[in-house]
Amino acid sequence: MTTASSMFTDALEELREKLKTLVPPDAKISKIEFEGPFVVLYSLKPEALIEDGNIVRELARKLQKRIVIRSDSKVRKEQEEAIEIIKQIVPEDAQITTIHFDETLGEVIIEARKPGLVIGKNGANLHEISKQTGWRPNVMRTPPIESQIISSIRKILKENVNQRKFSLIQIGKRIHRPKMVEDNSRWVRITGLGGCGEVGRSALLLETPESRVLVDIGVNVGAHAPNNIFPHLDSPEFDLENLDAVVITHAHLDHSGFLPYLFKYGYRGPVYATDATLTLMTLLQRDYIQVAQAEGKLAPYSYNDIKEAVLHTIPRNYNEVTDLSNDIKLTFTPAGHILGSSICHFHIGEGTYNVAITGDFKHSQSRLLEPANTKFARLETLVMESTYGAPNDVMPPRQDSERQIVRIINATLKRGGKVLIPTLAVGRAQELLLIIEQYLRKKKLVEAPVYIDGMIWEATAIHTCYPELLSKSIRDRILSNGDNPFLSEYFINVEGRAARDEIIEGGPAVILATSGMLTGGASVQYFYKLCSDPKNSICFVSYQAEGTLGRRIAQGTREIRIYDEGKVKLLKIKMDVHTIEGFSGHSDRRELIEYVRRVQPQPERVVIVHGNYQKSLSLASALKKNFRSMSVVVPRNLETIRLN
Repeated sequence: MTTASSMFTDALEELREKLKTLVPPDAKISKIEFEGPFVVLYSLKPEALIEDGNIVRELARKLQKRIVIRSDSKVRKEQEEAIEIIKQIVPEDAQITTIHFDETLGEVIIEARKPGLVIGKNGANLHEISKQTGWRPNVMRTPPIESQIISSIRKILKENVNQRKFSLIQIGKRIHRPKMVEDNSRWVRITGLGGCGEVGRSALLLETPESRVLVDIGVNVGAHAPNNIFPHLDSPEFDLENLDAVVITHAHLDHSGFLPYLFKYGYRGPVYATDATLTLMTLLQRDYIQVAQAEGKLAPYSYNDIKEAVLHTIPRNYNEVTDLSNDIKLTFTPAGHILGSSICHFHIGEGTYNVAITGDFKHSQSRLLEPANTKFARLETLVMESTYGAPNDVMPPRQDSERQIVRIINATLKRGGKVLIPTLAVGRAQELLLIIEQYLRKKKLVEAPVYIDGMIWEATAIHTCYPELLSKSIRDRILSNGDNPFLSEYFINVEGRAARDEIIEGGPAVILATSGMLTGGASVQYFYKLCSDPKNSICFVSYQAEGTLGRRIAQGTREIRIYDEGKVKLLKIKMDVHTIEGFSGHSDRRELIEYVRRVQPQPERVVIVHGNYQKSLSLASALKKNFRSMSVVVPRNLETIRLN
């Protein structure tokens, strides 16, 4: 009887035989491995392949595989020696700040303030580094604000080289396994395990006869009932042991917050996300544990489970095609929602069926990011969010919202008050910082300190590490002009409770603090201390989920009871309360409809998720009127939809 293992071994041997005829002998290939979605060729003389990029492209075309060239560890210089060689090749003017090594990938990561000088003319320095050290150089710009989470992730990867390499090989075996079903695209279906008819705990299971892929796995941060917090992993459709991959659209907790739970219960398969998403979701998952502990709640997973998620994440860039299994390919494209957010395009079978899942997206331009992608090579089904899908979910023009928040800030500061802006640490906070920086620079905002509390500073540091993902205007300011708006002299990072108390007792100020819904964190502490003073203002700029304190305040509650030092206290809310919806990272109803209109090619079917059920139904009705030949479906959680 032929086993899956023996079939895989035969497939690998067949590939090796093919490569013998395709790869020039002077490349001296020492080993061939399936590592994750890649076919990796280890070479004793990698420059023979790297110098002629056509060889690698031709290999990829003929084999229909992603080909990666790595030097054999035998020809790599010791790290200390490699560092000295790099310093001799790269001019001092490049201002190298960090050199570190990724042994799993055979890369040397070089951070410098002037990366162009590291690269050299036509990549001459990179070629020389690779040739003399045996390490493949990966050049990055030194971030102006050091990110602790990025340093932590690099440490995890460095300390777990063998585990990571083993995981990649095991993942590679599963991805490149022989097909068990000849016509593997004869059916495609999707099941909502969370986020259908609701906002929060997003989780969609995409299935074919061969494969099972989970798209997002979030938590509902605003829910109180245990049954409504986490996705329906008890569904009969969900089988952890047979899960081929997890794909994360973006880092917000309602899309990534439950990922480490899978590793707690034994999942050891791949996770795919952009590099920025990996960094941000690791930050938010750690904070999720810290908030749970601070509130005396039991966290659903541990820091070690987050570490496992990091080790099994395979970062991918926009527009790179990646094999998830033997019949599904994934391509990330920009979603315009937050840094690294992606619309996920799934190419199934031999291209006979194509599905795009938007996650959260923004169709219009923001200060921080470019709009969501609308063009796909092929598309039969579009799965899209509907957070703001109701008829009255029409946001004011961005310029009007900016003027409104400037008026609120100026009026509050002039009367000697403080403006508290509870905000999401990732995305919304950076958008607001860009607005505040511009109006301060143009002298249209009263000068006052802008305090940044909670995770916002670390999240902003992460944004400075990925300037190439930001909007063109901000990217040009940072990369071409050396002018980083996130480094404004007015922005002050708050460190510790003592500093927080001083701010509360101090003079007029603007305070940006997490969480955006007043569900915990620094924003709640500021609110408790500032709410009884009519000179102060609170300005909600984020979606306020049902059941949250933020939702109650925004809807008019003017008295709340809190527990303080074992006693119940009544707080009367006398501060001004404002809500501004124009800064959302989501598309409003008009943009959602316009997005469907602009998507190319036009899908045959639209599946509407991630929205209050009535809002989703309303949006579906509007789409049916505008696109009569298009099928529109609004599933509930635990419903399965066959797509073909």
